[in-house]
Amino acid sequence: MSKLLRLAAVTLLHAALLFTTLPARADDLPDFTALVDHYASAVVSISTTGKTEPANEDRTPHDKRLPNPFEGTPFEEPFRHFFDQRPEQRTPRSTPSSIGSGFIVSADGYILTNAHVVDGAERVTVGMNDRTEHVAEVVGSDPRSDIALLKIQAKDLPTVKIGDSDALRVGQWVLAIGSPFGFESSATVGIVSAVGRSLPTDNYVPFIQTDAAVNPGNSGGPLFNRSGEVIGVNSQIYSRSGGYQGLSFAIPIKVAMNVAEQLKTRGRVARGWLGVLIQEVTPDLAKSFGLDRPRGALIGQVMDDGPGAKNGLKAGDIVLEFDGHAISRSGELPPLVGASSPGKEATLQIFRDGAQTQIKVQIGELPDDVAVNGRSAASGEAHGLGLEVTELPAEQRTQGDSGVVVREVRSGPAQSAGIRTGDVIVRVNNQAITGPAQFATVIRQLPRGKPVAVLIRRDDNALFLPLTLPE
Repeated sequence: MSKLLRLAAVTLLHAALLFTTLPARADDLPDFTALVDHYASAVVSISTTGKTEPANEDRTPHDKRLPNPFEGTPFEEPFRHFFDQRPEQRTPRSTPSSIGSGFIVSADGYILTNAHVVDGAERVTVGMNDRTEHVAEVVGSDPRSDIALLKIQAKDLPTVKIGDSDALRVGQWVLAIGSPFGFESSATVGIVSAVGRSLPTDNYVPFIQTDAAVNPGNSGGPLFNRSGEVIGVNSQIYSRSGGYQGLSFAIPIKVAMNVAEQLKTRGRVARGWLGVLIQEVTPDLAKSFGLDRPRGALIGQVMDDGPGAKNGLKAGDIVLEFDGHAISRSGELPPLVGASSPGKEATLQIFRDGAQTQIKVQIGELPDDVAVNGRSAASGEAHGLGLEVTELPAEQRTQGDSGVVVREVRSGPAQSAGIRTGDVIVRVNNQAITGPAQFATVIRQLPRGKPVAVLIRRDDNALFLPLTLPE
């Protein structure tokens, strides 16, 4: 074969290989037209009006976002939930309003939406796909999950099909339908970017993260899978501009339907509670406790008379499993506990004193006045530590508290560990601290070049910090 023919054959072979590895044609991408045609009529828009606000009222939004780019326009109030603003002095406003989305879950008129969409509403109006409107009753609202259940007086309504959010996998196609910026029945598409995502202010919801375009007004609308099943309720966005930037979060439909059923039958939501504050296990903390790798949820504080205290949980325990569910990150524990029925006995696999053990805990009910997040805030001259300590105030000692107060922190290991002025050092390397002299003795006995766990109290929270003395 001539050199020219050989070259031609190689070129043809390369072309054949190239065409077999090219991405799928546009015609092969998922087509959502049938899904939208079938289910768009079950997606509704929601508008609310509230009470007249007095002048100079200092109002705080439901959660923190960046400054509202719609301030001073008719869109300011409807979308205030999505932006980080704290209004200053304001003149009286009549009937402030908001808009959002929702979807019909039963033919007799039950509708799911976000709690923040109807928060403070005096009147809720549901706009149907055929442009008819109904005044809705708020059956119940649960701010901790951001789910609300509405009821309109109607029958034979179109409904969505409920799917299995537990079966979701990263990379699956999803479609959102809602009313972004008031544009009703808008459909956007994307993929599941992550599952079980924990957000700082919503630790009882394992969020679905997607890159489907979600904007103000989409709140409360459905997130569909390719089979036309609702697998999530669109709830939040993360944005530096106030608009969509590729990070949207939806409440798993399993969580939402559980909340809706409790609101419908009981008028309130009961959640499980351990009565502990937890924090992430960092690599240094894992070493200090003798754990093979960073995993689990580290208990920083056990609340007096809580379920954990009554069943033997201790500060310093690391929860590795909850009822057979492995805990990789601390944020995975609160949703599992919250989904447990109060009174249920749960089995915890914990790491304590260098070994694994099992503890059975009877789950309590989360009190209304307990902070939602359930986490600790993460974050003398004493023998090279770079700090000065002093005794606890007399009134605290008489109440049975122990430890030493950090009076000053200077450059050194203590500062590197994150210890701050005003912290109370309670335990060092699993030894209780009773006073400054005993604290100095414990510090002198610490190993060099190896992280040890220091338990501190800060602003009524407890957390462990990894302290390493130089060799």
